[in-house]
Amino acid sequence: MTAVVPQASDILASLGEAVFIWDIASDAIAWGEQVGSVFPGIRAERLATGAEFARLIEPSQSLRTAALAQSPAVHGADGTPYRAEYGVRLSASDPVVWIEETGRWFAGPDGRPVRAIGAVRINNERHARDEELAKLARLDPLTGELNRTHLIAALAEAIEESTRFRSAAAFMLVGIDHLARVNDAFGFDVADAVILDVARRIRARLRGGDVLGRFSGNKFGLILKNCTIDDMNVAAERFLAGIRDEVVPTKSGPVSVTASIGAVSVPRYTRNTDEAINRAHETLDAAKRRRAGSFGTWRPNAERDAQRRVNIRVTDEIVTALNDRRIVLAYEPVVSAATRAGAFYECLVRMEQGDGRTLLAPDIVPVAERLGLIRLVDHRVLELVVAELAASPEVRLSLNISPDTTMDPDWWASIETLMQAHPGVAERLIVEITETVAIQDIDDVRAFVGRLKHFGSRIAIDDFGAGYTSFRNLRKLGVDIVKIDGAFVQNITRSADDRAFVQTLIDLARRLDIKTVAEWVQDEEAANMLRDWGCDYIQGRLIGLASAERPWGAPADSVVPAAG
Repeated sequence: MTAVVPQASDILASLGEAVFIWDIASDAIAWGEQVGSVFPGIRAERLATGAEFARLIEPSQSLRTAALAQSPAVHGADGTPYRAEYGVRLSASDPVVWIEETGRWFAGPDGRPVRAIGAVRINNERHARDEELAKLARLDPLTGELNRTHLIAALAEAIEESTRFRSAAAFMLVGIDHLARVNDAFGFDVADAVILDVARRIRARLRGGDVLGRFSGNKFGLILKNCTIDDMNVAAERFLAGIRDEVVPTKSGPVSVTASIGAVSVPRYTRNTDEAINRAHETLDAAKRRRAGSFGTWRPNAERDAQRRVNIRVTDEIVTALNDRRIVLAYEPVVSAATRAGAFYECLVRMEQGDGRTLLAPDIVPVAERLGLIRLVDHRVLELVVAELAASPEVRLSLNISPDTTMDPDWWASIETLMQAHPGVAERLIVEITETVAIQDIDDVRAFVGRLKHFGSRIAIDDFGAGYTSFRNLRKLGVDIVKIDGAFVQNITRSADDRAFVQTLIDLARRLDIKTVAEWVQDEEAANMLRDWGCDYIQGRLIGLASAERPWGAPADSVVPAAG
């Protein structure tokens, strides 16, 4: 049996491909006989010239000629390669067919195209794939709404548009309340179901032209066009009610959720996307602190703006003081309640200013914690305390560290380096952490205590009684000292409640073999009470307040800290 060899034209037809020669000078196109397989039902005259064929092309009729113009000329017999992709609508009722055209064009004496040869083929699959990839690049994969990048781009357009046309718009951040609890209770798949359902509820309540996008894990961004401040209030309540009024059905059962909203008017209170996002975020945080499921709008606030200017100034002052070595220590004595013999000194941070004034710890620490600078301050205080201990072998000192520093790996690296460089120092160091830190995560704090005890240092819980740490947890932590909050100590001579509270703390601590320090002791009567109750140490005005002068007299200037 003789094998049938397929003709080239049959192969091209089966591939949905047709060849052509285009005389650009006359605009005439000569097609191969396969043209009918690519453009079925199109009359020959509609394909006979470049101009006629361009009428079929969408979205731009100049796509073919633009592809030629964008290809840099290659002079020679082989011509210049080019490629174009465009849609062709065969009739008004037909869908667009996507065409890929490849070929070569040849230049005339003036360097411009005068002739082209090539092929066209149907490429709907590739175009659909490219469209899907472009869609995925724009949309959040879970909700199908705009992702953060394109949401911010849409916000920039809205700000520009509302500014140009002097119209009002709004930007809202919608945050799902307590989503972490859903994660912990049911798992991330259920939390994802909640996020998806909330997105659908918001989408169902948007007007035409409004924009919805996923800003972050539990937050959505909304751009509401032509929206006054009054309209914003109405819209926010519509969204909040839509989220809270019905439970979310999930595979683990119904889940009840609420959301909070922070909003800002555009362009009245925003000049760019950064301002819009920051102000909406700030208002959302305030709404959540006030009450879950609430709504707030950003308004100018002179007091808040003044505080921010102060924060900026103080930040600069703290950083400059660190660089200039103007962070120094003051020493407050702690003595035996029974004999008044010195036990150790608590080191308190001070910041010397250029005008000769000195800022105290209450002026520095809260601001440094709020602005994220406290770890730098704690690093410097550690260096100073170790330097003092290394210079004065008979001295015992305590230092306070902030909550963030307890988990700071750099602080641990510093203390390990310093202890190795100065043997014998660790045994004379007491590290004080607040009771608030101790109750946040018992296991983490226990690991912290264990590492310090490995060095030979002791641990004190500061301001004990202000929080809710049980004595069972104190025993579990293995702390050595509790410092009773001065707010209870200062009134023990006048308040029966405070007397009962402090006496009970001292008695329980003694039973657990934990030493006690009473803070803010102001007179002999209080000191005698504390001694009789079995308190181990006292500090405060009666004993002496913090002083920048070293009571032991040995300067530490010659000791260079080992850690940078």
